[in-house]
Amino acid sequence: MIEELSIRDLGVIAEATLPLGPGFTAVTGETGAGKTMVVTALGLLLGERADAGTVRQGQRQSWVEGRWAIDPDGPVAERVRDAGGDLDGTELILGRSVSAEGRSRAVVGGRGAPASVLADLGGELVVVHGQSDQVRLRSAGAQRDALDRFAGAEFAETLTGYRHVFHRWQSHQVELDQLLAEKDRRAAEAGELRAAIAEIEAIAPARGEDAELAERAERLGNLEELRLAAASARELLSAEDNTDDLPDAVALLNSARRQLERAAVHDPALPPLVESIANAEFLVADIVAELSGYLAGLDTDGARELENLQGRRAQLIGLARKYAGGLDEAIDFLDTGSGRLAELDSDSERIDQLAAETEADRLLADECAARLSTLRRAAAESLGIAVTSELAALAMPDARLVVEVEDREELSSTGRDTVRILLQPHAGAEPRALARGASGGELSRVMLAIEVVINAVDPVPTFIFDEVDAGVGGAAAIEIGRRLARLAETAQVIVVTHLAQVAAFARNHLTVVKDSDGAVTASSVRQLDGDARAAEMARLLSGLPDSASGLEHARELMSLALVR
Repeated sequence: MIEELSIRDLGVIAEATLPLGPGFTAVTGETGAGKTMVVTALGLLLGERADAGTVRQGQRQSWVEGRWAIDPDGPVAERVRDAGGDLDGTELILGRSVSAEGRSRAVVGGRGAPASVLADLGGELVVVHGQSDQVRLRSAGAQRDALDRFAGAEFAETLTGYRHVFHRWQSHQVELDQLLAEKDRRAAEAGELRAAIAEIEAIAPARGEDAELAERAERLGNLEELRLAAASARELLSAEDNTDDLPDAVALLNSARRQLERAAVHDPALPPLVESIANAEFLVADIVAELSGYLAGLDTDGARELENLQGRRAQLIGLARKYAGGLDEAIDFLDTGSGRLAELDSDSERIDQLAAETEADRLLADECAARLSTLRRAAAESLGIAVTSELAALAMPDARLVVEVEDREELSSTGRDTVRILLQPHAGAEPRALARGASGGELSRVMLAIEVVINAVDPVPTFIFDEVDAGVGGAAAIEIGRRLARLAETAQVIVVTHLAQVAAFARNHLTVVKDSDGAVTASSVRQLDGDARAAEMARLLSGLPDSASGLEHARELMSLALVR
């Protein structure tokens, strides 16, 4: 329930606060005073699209805020918390600003949120009816939705189960159709993958093998230079086989050590140097041994090995170029390609499985749709009877509402049914579709009658009616007011109206007052009672708020509304 609505700089309304509360609230005012802005403000709080044109002229932004009383443990409160907002006890505050540039900002429970969150909450909090909804009631979809709301909990549960089966069936059917349509392409892809995998497995590359072979090729390609360098170095260090008696490092170190040894007895500083030279001899001897081993290990048949190695490198380079530019990528492709091949090779099995599942779901969807049709037909008869009774009380005593449920060939997400609401305006006439057989005033009463009946089985916290009495007057208007008051016994009802016959039944009467200040018009909202309310009622009746006869008629009308 909306407890209070605050508006600032929206349309012609400079600043206004609307105390709402439970029961029936009527909003009236002169033409152009801004009654429509009240509905616009509520629409913004319910996530409707923001329009920069609604910002009051000369202002930077408009602001709307609403205080709702909700169940702190209900689905609305849970959705608010999911959006990061919070409640103040049982109170929820929603806000929306619209800038003159068209930017919009929403606030849910004290936290910024997308406008889509407001739209989600609005579906749980409020049902809005305007003249556009009267037009919408002419559509088959809106008529089916009205019947489905009336059909009750068993139908809603059956519809939920049906939709689950239907969407699963459709999903499987799409996958099956895709597999069948792409069967040849997928078979060709499997063949290409199989050939590629065979090529990679035949070469059997190892990670890092290309770098290792490049290093080995570099060595083999310079084998003679390596042998000459190693042999020369060994001869310079130790010329054991030297016939020219050329000095080498080992001989020179040996001579140096002996020279120092002979003189070391005369100076204690020399023995450490002798030891160091002896260590150098051992180190050079070790190097000589390693060089001898290196020379012995050089492949005498390096040319043949280099040829084989270069062939292997060519295979690896070919793979690297073919599979995404690297040997590791080619090896990775072996893994991913094998998985994809397994998937493609299982197509036949998957097609058979999907075909079986799709057929089973189709049969189950048919079964569920038949159950929906049975429940809809039963609900259609009851809805027609109940709304016809309401129409009689809304000054349409000879009218009869007929709800038809017809089968169609194809299933949809709502079942197999087409729903049509027909109106028989008087006895003996053929029932005609609302789109062709009802005037604007009749549509207003049909819509109200449907909401009164549906609310008994599918209650909504708040109803907002904008000009629901369009095209209606006299006794019919009084009965609309009476039915709105009846609806307000179980829900909050807010009505923007220009008829005193409707406003008379409200327990909370607000008027939008227009003040003129030069070229700028600003409106505010006042709560009426007593003489002030009687004057507004007289204005609605005759356009003369001070007329004695008008005031008398207004008080008589308000007394009539008290009796109901």
